[in-house]
This record gives sequence, C-alpha cells and structure tokens, in this order.
Amino acid sequence: MSTSVPQGLPPTPYLRVDPVRLRHKIRRVAERADAAGVALRPHVKTHKCVEVAKLQRAAGADGITVATLGEAETFARHGFDDIFIAYPLWLDEVSARRMRDLLGHARVTIGVDSPEGAAEAGRHLGERVRALVEVDCGHHRSGVQPRAAGTLAVTAARAGLDVRGVFTFPGHSYAAGRTGEAAVDEARALAEAAERLRVAGIEPVVLSGGSTPSLSMSDTGVLTELRPGVYVFGDAQQWELGTMSPDDVALTCRSTVVSHSNGRLVLDAGSKSLGADRAPWATGYGRLLEHPEARIVLLSEHHAVADLAGTPLPPIGSRVDVVPNHVCNAVNLADTLYVEDAGVLTAWPVVARGQNG
Repeated sequence: MSTSVPQGLPPTPYLRVDPVRLRHKIRRVAERADAAGVALRPHVKTHKCVEVAKLQRAAGADGITVATLGEAETFARHGFDDIFIAYPLWLDEVSARRMRDLLGHARVTIGVDSPEGAAEAGRHLGERVRALVEVDCGHHRSGVQPRAAGTLAVTAARAGLDVRGVFTFPGHSYAAGRTGEAAVDEARALAEAAERLRVAGIEPVVLSGGSTPSLSMSDTGVLTELRPGVYVFGDAQQWELGTMSPDDVALTCRSTVVSHSNGRLVLDAGSKSLGADRAPWATGYGRLLEHPEARIVLLSEHHAVADLAGTPLPPIGSRVDVVPNHVCNAVNLADTLYVEDAGVLTAWPVVARGQNG
C-alpha cells in the first residue's frame, strides 16, 4: 500500500519515479497492443510493485507475467488472478504444494520445455494448470527448437496439462544491432511451433512473445500476446540501444555528489543501489539523466564515479539522477520506490523484492 512520505526527502541514494512519464508509457504501450488486436501481459519482474501493476491493469493489461513462483504468490495475494510464470518450472513436493495453493486464488499458466518437467507438473497439478510450450527463437537460454514443439505439447497434454499454445523470449534483442533480427526470429519460431502443434492435433490459442527492445517490431500478425517488462521505467540499456530517449526514462536513482576527486563526479550510489550489470557493448555502468554525455566509469559497492566529458561538474552536495543500466536489478535492491508528483513524495513498496524462488 502506498504511503505519503513525511516532510523532507529520503536520504540518498533512493529510487525516484516520475509518475507522468510512467503513466504515459503504460498508456502508450497498452494502446499499441489494443490497436494491433493482441493481448498485453506485462512482465512485473521489472517493478515488483502492486501500484505499478494496478496502473497496467487499469490501462487494459490482460493479466501479468512473473519470473518466479514467489512473485506469482505475492501478486495473487494482492488480487491479481491471471498469472503466467514464464519459465520452465520443476515442481518438487514443496513447490507443488505452493502451486496448488496458488491455483486456489488465480488462474495460472506455466512454461514447459522438457518431457520431464511436463510429466512432473502433470503428476502434481494435472488439468488445474494451463501450460505453454517454450521455444528458443535465438536467445539460447531455455526452450525447445520450434520443430520439436508439437511433440512436447502432446507429451504435456498426455501428462494432464491444459496446453494452450507456445511462447518465446527474443532475448537477443538486447544485443546491439540485433533488435530487428530478433523480432523476425521470434515471429518465425512462433509460427513454426504453432504449425507443429496443429499437425499434432493441438490448436494453439496463445502465441506469446515480446521484449522491450523489440516491442515496436514484434509481428502482431503472428503473435497473439506481448510480454514486455522494462518499458514501464526504461533504463540506460534501452537508452543506449536507441529504443528509448532520455525523455522516456521514468525511474532514476537520486544520488548526492560527495566529491570532485580527479576532476570527476563521485556519487553516493554504488552497485548496491544501481546493480552491477554492464553489457559488453555498454559504454558505462549507467548514465546521468541531465547530462547525456556523461558515463558512470567506475562502480564500487557504495560509490559511482562519473566522467562528464569536460562539462562543468554539479556542486558537491547537490543531487543528480542516475539511470541504472538494468532497471530490474536496481528495483530488486530497493525496498521502496519514491514517486514524486508536484513536489510531493509517495512511497510505493517493492512488495516482491527478493522473491527469487
């Protein structure tokens, strides 16, 4: 539940949300999905926050996507009753008991990408749970090859699961210069997998995909559902990939300038606030919202060093806004998001923080 912040500002570093930008981004993506005639099932692992998920639902989201059983349980407790756990699950006795309890509160879909995983899910849950077969469209993390989707779907159905279709994640859209290629790979993989299901006698109702970098290029003539996550906030990766401008960034880490050592900006936000992600192609550990040429060039646990490329340094004691490289990691390090509207701060709890299993 959101609460007003007592008079005065929180100590830095803290995560600050611009609600105008946030609502605009939520509305814009929801309208795009609606115009294309596809479902929008945003991935809430990015924000882990009930207030943000409620804004997405109010804008027309058809349900939510989560990364873990713990995230599913958290959002179900807050009234979200249509949940997709978008990873292959291995259900032992403990997790199966949790799933059965979850199914008493929400309609749940799980991912499967192996006969063994499908058999265990069927043994524990049967037709109570829906399933989507995961296919690999080029990210090479999990999922079967599209040509194998029909065989696995039949195996899952025989195990007792309610197989609804297929899903994929075009994670290679996060590689510089590969966004368009990833969107093409995504559509091709889903189309082939869907045809394999039909040949096997299972009609695919859901063809689910999507990532924030490839969102504008996703083939909505093939996909029936989109699952972006980072779009709600943006981050330095999206900025550098060119899929967002700095004007689109809705979450920053508010930090204090503590030193000008060596002619650079030293901030009180380090990896324990920003996260430590840095893609091989990234030009820094983060960026400064008001200084587009600046880069975080050195990151320790509690401090960041920014090179401002010769521009004047903000005074010691002033506050600056850092754009984390990977917003999902930064949010998972925080207990609270501070939403600043007309000078008033409201605290939104990160209720699913740490729900990694």
